Amino acid sequence: MSEVDAAAEQAIARALALATEAFITATGPGGQNVNKVATAVQLRVDVYALRLAPPVFHRLKDLAGSRMTARGELLLVARRFRTQEQNRADARERLAELLREAHRLPEKRAKSRLNRVGKTARLEGKKRRGTVKAGRGRVSLD
Repeated sequence: MSEVDAAAEQAIARALALATEAFITATGPGGQNVNKVATAVQLRVDVYALRLAPPVFHRLKDLAGSRMTARGELLLVARRFRTQEQNRADARERLAELLREAHRLPEKRAKSRLNRVGKTARLEGKKRRGTVKAGRGRVSLD
């Protein structure tokens, strides 16, 4: 297990320990049961309490998007399944995956290298487009 994986697993363990769950009524299929039983799970985690490294925190904030509140809470709602237990497990798994993804370093983009022929061809194309566009000006009646 690499150092990044170990840090991610520690963050996941802390997040699951700090997480608070609320059960709410779900929408969708389930008939009368869906209106009576609170099966959907609302999982809240205070991201500031996780003590993440700044780059990891910023990646998590970008990944979370609208699921991150202004107070720094990560809010996940799981209502895919018809039982509380399955939704609870789903929410926890989604939280873990989000934290693993935040700990992954983005791959550096390799700068493309053009050879001399490719460069001259590109410049030729730009010249051609320039002459076409130059001919689109206002028509003078001389």
